[in-house]
Amino acid sequence: QICVVFSEELKCWCRAVIKSIMYCTDDYQTECFLLDYAKYIFVKSKNIRVALEAFMQIPYRAKKCRLYRTKPVTLRIDFCEDTAKI
Repeated sequence: QICVVFSEELKCWCRAVIKSIMYCTDDYQTECFLLDYAKYIFVKSKNIRVALEAFMQIPYRAKKCRLYRTKPVTLRIDFCEDTAKI
């Protein structure tokens, strides 16, 4: 379910998907994925709200994606000879 969370870092309300919930010393901490910023943050349970329908109609600014059939490579840089090789 998509909800709205307040990000202390961004100082704004963001659309998010809740990934996990854990109990801390005095409150519940929730790990959320921000749909518009494509990042994971931890939010206190008091900073989570139900999203209004009008808020959900706005297109997301970020999308999850995967790199299909890509192979990792290493770039080797030799500063003495001023060369680079993959």
